[in-house]
Amino acid sequence: MTSKITLCAIGLLAMTGMALPNMARADGLDPIAIRQVGMDLANGNFAFIKTVVKANGDVKPLAEPAKALARWGKTIPVVFPAGSDTGENTKAKPAIWSDRAGFEKAATAMQDAALKLADAAKAGDSAAVAADTKTLGESCGTCHRHYKTK
Repeated sequence: MTSKITLCAIGLLAMTGMALPNMARADGLDPIAIRQVGMDLANGNFAFIKTVVKANGDVKPLAEPAKALARWGKTIPVVFPAGSDTGENTKAKPAIWSDRAGFEKAATAMQDAALKLADAAKAGDSAAVAADTKTLGESCGTCHRHYKTK
């Protein structure tokens, strides 16, 4: 089921890029639009994980959405290239570009936390998944506090 969710998310991302003309810039795909869709998909994966943890559900299926979050963490710096600091209702703070090393470190921390969560989920360790979900949420929150406007 999680692979179907992942495929749907990829399909949605691809269709969104094709369906909305304002998503494309003259020189290619709009990184602001891509990162906004990616963040929405990441939020959905994280919400799903939190819901399962809160309900004390089976954590093994959470490995796939956690891996998707890890892949997103690796991708985040790529979708914030120089020159993508304005337009398309971006909420990116200038610190992303002025503190690039810190921003990339935060994205890596998110990726690492998601990979740890994926490993715990694969092992079926509910207690570790709950703790790792909290750590992942804190990682996301730290990045958002420093690099995203409200």
